[in-house]
Amino acid sequence: MILYLFGADKISMQSIDALKNSAPEIIVWAAPIMFLLVLLESFFSYRQNKGFYHVKESIGSLIIGVGNVIISLGVKVILFYLAVVIYNLIPWRMEFSWWSIVPCYVAFDFCSYWAHRISHRQRFWWATHVAHHSGEFFNLTTSFRLSWIQYIKIIFFLPVPLLGTHPVAFFVINQMATLFQFWLHTEYIRKLPALVEYILVTPSHHRVHHGSQKKYLNKNFGATFIVWDRMFGTFQEEEERPIYGITHPVKAKLDPIHINFHEYVSILEDVKSAKDLKSKLFFIFGDPITIDIYKKARAESEL
Repeated sequence: MILYLFGADKISMQSIDALKNSAPEIIVWAAPIMFLLVLLESFFSYRQNKGFYHVKESIGSLIIGVGNVIISLGVKVILFYLAVVIYNLIPWRMEFSWWSIVPCYVAFDFCSYWAHRISHRQRFWWATHVAHHSGEFFNLTTSFRLSWIQYIKIIFFLPVPLLGTHPVAFFVINQMATLFQFWLHTEYIRKLPALVEYILVTPSHHRVHHGSQKKYLNKNFGATFIVWDRMFGTFQEEEERPIYGITHPVKAKLDPIHINFHEYVSILEDVKSAKDLKSKLFFIFGDPITIDIYKKARAESEL
């Protein structure tokens, strides 16, 4: 049985393009439905005077989303070749099958939890994620607000192909995980049945994650399964309504360059002002919250 599960043949380099083209484009298929849901949510938000949408911010999110799709077209090719190389190097290769997606998806989600958690606790990685949290309104367009440089976090997901995951399965899983997170960005879905809330990430859990209140900071990192947060002590129930956004709000709501790269500019400025190597490394890899507290204390002492 083990030989059957992990006895797949290597993928020839000549067949990579055909294999890549055969991989289903799930997000492309889902895109019309996603945009329809955005239109419906924005319409009802306007009609009911909910105030869930801000025109400039939503347009900014859409611009970032389109840019991300364009970048992903090139990155997809690189990542697919990388997945094939890893697949051919290891002896425990799995055949592509739909049932194999289940355990590989769980492994992918586990890696996603840690990648997400580190992205909030180290400033270098926070700079690849801050764009997603820069929105001060929480709606379905927020899901499009993904950093253009987030793909460097692929290093956190290398354990998944190293498990023997077929490259097509890896590609499908990545899309499924991205698509799952779309519906989490809404205020219209409140609490779901207790069993669902206990196992899966829900809009309620994800609203907490986007909240800027002290008790909501660095909570609910799960992408699909909230059980990781429950296991590792980062779970927080939604209580009062979250206040969205980041400590230093982004003023240029329509400028995708600023939204994507402003944190790296800030890092460079802090590194230049640092007087020793330890301080420079602190400003690059330190906890963003600790750095913010330090900078505020330093500014007050200079008054």
